[in-house]
Formats: sequence, C-alpha cells, structure tokens
Amino acid sequence: MNLERSDLSPVPAAKGGAARAGARRRSRSRGVVSVVSALAVVGFAGALVAPTGVALAAPAPQESPDSAYSLALADTQNLTVTVEGAAIAPVVRGSFEVYVKPKPAPEPTVAAAPRGGSSGGSLPPYTGGGAPAEWMAAAGIAESDRQYVDYIVSRESGWNPNATNKSSGACGLVQALPCSKVPGNGYDPVDNLRWATGYATGRYGSWSGAYNFWINNHWW
Repeated sequence: MNLERSDLSPVPAAKGGAARAGARRRSRSRGVVSVVSALAVVGFAGALVAPTGVALAAPAPQESPDSAYSLALADTQNLTVTVEGAAIAPVVRGSFEVYVKPKPAPEPTVAAAPRGGSSGGSLPPYTGGGAPAEWMAAAGIAESDRQYVDYIVSRESGWNPNATNKSSGACGLVQALPCSKVPGNGYDPVDNLRWATGYATGRYGSWSGAYNFWINNHWW
C-alpha cells in the first residue's frame, strides 16, 4: 500500500544553496568573534603583567653616598610663607667675641733741658771768668754810667752771667727777655751788657733814665 503525502513538495535548488551560504557565513562570523575574544584576553593579560615586568627589569636605585653638599643641604631651613603672611620666628644663631689688642700708648718725649736756661736754647753757659768792672769796660759803658748799671744788674741777676728766670726765660746779667734778642751769647756778660746799653738808651734815653724807672717800678 503506497502512502503518498500530497503536502510534500520538493525544495527548489535555489533555496537550498542560499541555506548553505548562510550557514557558511554564520560559521565565519563565529570564527572572527573567537579570534577577537582571544586577542582581547591576551591584551588584558599583557596589561596586567607589563608593570610587573617593567618593575622586574628596572634596576633597583642605589643610595648615593653622603657628601658635604648633601649634609649641608639637609641642614638648610625650609621656610614656607602662606598667602596671608605667616609669622616666621627668627633663627637663633650663636654669638662670638672678637678681641682687638689695643695699640700701646706712645711714650711722651721729654726734651732735654737747654744748657744755660730755658730760653737760652743751646747756648753754652759763661765760663770765661772776670769781674763786673772788666765786663762793663769791655762792653763800652762809660764810667759815669757804671753806678747805674751796677745798681740794676745787682738786683736783676746778682752779677751772675748764667742767671735764668725759669718762668719768663730772661737770661744773663740784665735778664734780657727773650734771651735770643742778645747778639752773640745771652750768657756772655760782655754781649749781655752791650745789648743792655742799646736797650737803656733806646727805651729810657740813658742809663740814668733806666735807673730812675727801676727805682719807681722795680723792673725795667
């Protein structure tokens, strides 16, 4: 007994080829997806492993030895000033003292006392000897004036040729002031009397006039 299905109809050849082509496309798509997934997994694993590998490959940093510069740099102050202007405490620093040796004070120079008196300078004292009459004669004093000369000289110097007034510096028989006025040596009795004659006549007109002035004033 043959049973035949009248509802079965042969599949056209064109439709069967299309079905096979679609199956091949789906198969290639699944292959591409698998490859992309594999690459993604490999890339993710590489991203995780790369830092570790770089860390393992990089050499460990070596500590630099201490130096004078590094030690000084460590001791420096780090000052931070805010925008508002923070108050910074002053740095307390050590102090030191400097001793300066003073210069020694110069010793005072003492001038040697001049011979023959303070005003005579380097004039030597008189050592020639003689007597008042001889000195007056050698100085050219007239005999009529010698009594006046003797009175004045006896009170001025006591007929000491080397007499010197320590306060004024007057010197010689008539106490010439200053001693440097006497030409020659103020301590020489002849030079002193010769100058005194000119002084008496020029100031008082004569030895008599000088005598009268001395009587009234006790100086001339």
